[in-house]
Amino acid sequence: MTNSSHSYSNVPEFSVGDLANSLKRTIEDQYGRVRVRGELSRVSIAGSGHMYSSLKDENAVIDAVCWKGVMSKLEIKPEEGLEVIVTGRVTTYPQRSNYQLVIETMELAGEGALLKMLEERKKRLMAEGLFAPERKKKLPFLPKTIGVVTSPTGAVIRDILHRLNDRFPRHVLVWPVLVQGQGAAEQVAQAIEGFQSIDEHGIARPDLLIVARGGGSLEDLMPFNEEVVVRAVANSAIPVISAVGHETDTTLCDYAADERAPTPTGAAERAVPVRADLQAQILDLDYRLKTTALRMVEQRSERVSSFAARLGDPSRILEGYIQRVDHLGERISGVFTHYLAAKKERLMHGAASLRAPELQIKEANYSLQRVSEKLENLKEKLLSDKQVNVSHAAKMLEAYSFKNVLARGYSVVRDENGAVIQNPAHLQAGEIISIEFKDNVVHQASIGSGHKPVKTKKAPQTRTAKPSADQQSLF
Repeated sequence: MTNSSHSYSNVPEFSVGDLANSLKRTIEDQYGRVRVRGELSRVSIAGSGHMYSSLKDENAVIDAVCWKGVMSKLEIKPEEGLEVIVTGRVTTYPQRSNYQLVIETMELAGEGALLKMLEERKKRLMAEGLFAPERKKKLPFLPKTIGVVTSPTGAVIRDILHRLNDRFPRHVLVWPVLVQGQGAAEQVAQAIEGFQSIDEHGIARPDLLIVARGGGSLEDLMPFNEEVVVRAVANSAIPVISAVGHETDTTLCDYAADERAPTPTGAAERAVPVRADLQAQILDLDYRLKTTALRMVEQRSERVSSFAARLGDPSRILEGYIQRVDHLGERISGVFTHYLAAKKERLMHGAASLRAPELQIKEANYSLQRVSEKLENLKEKLLSDKQVNVSHAAKMLEAYSFKNVLARGYSVVRDENGAVIQNPAHLQAGEIISIEFKDNVVHQASIGSGHKPVKTKKAPQTRTAKPSADQQSLF
């Protein structure tokens, strides 16, 4: 027991920190520089600009970190699933007892892996509609200003300017950018976006853009496959010609552009027509226009001549019309003379039928006097006839008057209302009646009293009051 304890006491004792730092130094000394191939996984860019990721294969996973200063120098952009070969050193993170790979360089693990990544990116962007034909804009026939996004040095810009001058010189604006390496994609995208609003700075906005660079390897052309460039080209309001690499090279920028040119020189040829060809075409069109116009004039002249031959001599045609006008003038003159003569005769006849006003008044007075005399005679006759009628009517009235009947011994019996009683059966006992005789004396009596009348008066047909008890009755 004592021997065993003594053997353990000979083992050096470490603190946790000392052991972690010792392991860190050991690993860093052993693996000071390594080259590792794997697939990037869990790629994360921190706000500080550092990248935290993992490298994995079918057997294991190792954490990896790439500091901000190294990130800006990488030739490729780290993406999820990208197979790469990295160079760096192995170290530990003592706070978590982890070991990790600090990346210093990064390259693609092979062209096949890069092509696979580009194909997947192409499918994704195509699904978004960035390559759709309906998004393509028509190139202007003869742009006034052309914007070029490329390197300010090298053969590309010289070839474009030379070809433009040969074909049709135009005003060219060059936006210098990096065309490969770290930051090239961002500069190209910023240049395309900058041209969209360059007129806000007092510079004429281009009518056409050319994005160009010379040939190179797939890695060299990678900036023009970056998503930021593809989106800038697709969203450009100015038509874009993509001229990246050689004729056999194809980038995602080519799919997003409105037109692809096989080379930068080809882009210049697509941008403008040949001025000499246009001049020749204009001269040809001018000749054809003049020839056509001359032919049309000749055809119209022949047509007019044909019509003139069929019409005859205008002077002879006019002679006939002149003679016809003269005849019509004579007829009109005769008709007018006849019309005036008829009107004159009618006027004279009307004037002859008119008489002096004094004579007309005199005749009217004479007629009025005769009518007055006739009315006077007629008045006397009418009055005489009316007097005879009135006399006759008076005699008839006298003859038929009931007074004459009373003079012959008759009398008139009336009830108390003054109505004539024609039938004694209509009388009732106690009823007051009046009797009118020849001398107009009216006697009143009560029916059935048996007394003599006590009151008389001379007003015939006058209604009387009801008799008192001492009045006598006739019956």
